[in-house]
Amino acid sequence: MRYSVFPGCSLEKGAAGYPYWQSMEAILKPLGVELVEVDDWNCCGATEYIALNRMAAYSLIARTLALAAKTDGLREMVAPCSACYLNLSKADKYLTDDAALADKVNVALGAGGLHYKPGTVKTRHLLDVIVNDVGYKAVEQQATKSLAGLRIAPYYGCLLTRPAVYGQTDSPEYPTALDKLMKVLGAEVVDYPMKAHCCGGHMTQISEASAFDMIRRLVKGAADYHADIIVTVCPMCQLNLDGFQGAMNRYYKGDYHVPVLYFTQMMGLAFGLDAATLGIGAEIVDARPALSRIGVQVPPPEEEAKPAHKPRRPKEALPMPVMPGSEEVEQ
Repeated sequence: MRYSVFPGCSLEKGAAGYPYWQSMEAILKPLGVELVEVDDWNCCGATEYIALNRMAAYSLIARTLALAAKTDGLREMVAPCSACYLNLSKADKYLTDDAALADKVNVALGAGGLHYKPGTVKTRHLLDVIVNDVGYKAVEQQATKSLAGLRIAPYYGCLLTRPAVYGQTDSPEYPTALDKLMKVLGAEVVDYPMKAHCCGGHMTQISEASAFDMIRRLVKGAADYHADIIVTVCPMCQLNLDGFQGAMNRYYKGDYHVPVLYFTQMMGLAFGLDAATLGIGAEIVDARPALSRIGVQVPPPEEEAKPAHKPRRPKEALPMPVMPGSEEVEQ
């Protein structure tokens, strides 16, 4: 099984989603999946860009599709990030349906010596490839350590299952593919009605009140069902639920502590890989207490020298995740 792959900005080394990339590479090798990175790819534009300039947005996305079409003759591209997956697959669909838009986009691509024929490259999410190409049985055969003892809340987010660009493969409102995958690995999957609700996306940069309300619903929903861990398929979702959980707690005067890990990290643990190889330990909400239930040892984060005082950001500044132990000091 061989595919091209679009990492996206959030999975690059040093970025918040890099543990997703680390764990993906670690689990795909024993499953016999080879990924070829698209050369010179660019950002998919995230979410707001399309609303600001449709022509520029689709030209930006189509550039990556054109480059993917030149990648070793491969016609299926894996996008681990749900936002990247949606943008790439949606753009391809719109270019297929709108010949005039496709012509304009190709004029723009021509300035860089590129051209893209709509429909040439099919973008697929990593979960789709693992579940439908690799299969549950092959995953189960690689598992050497059961996740029994962990209660998992499977979180898909809102971008993976809708809209279904290439045809519906799972329920848009109550998907089950990730549930089944975690069960195959021995975990207890809790009933999680919020599994396909939005994490807030970039609302953390727009409206603190709205963002924290959306994050609270998801974290509280998992806690109400006594989940030990929220397992996600998207770096944006992981960032919001993990990175902003502390700020949400302070906003609501709550005390939730639900770690958020990637499904590839859970697969890696079941495959017998060590936590460091899978990037576990980089998350903000400490996963060590939960993972200790299945005997997984996670090295503590390295201590870094911190300044004695740090100026407090003005109230109008954008809300940002705060690492444990680095709370700002009132001046």
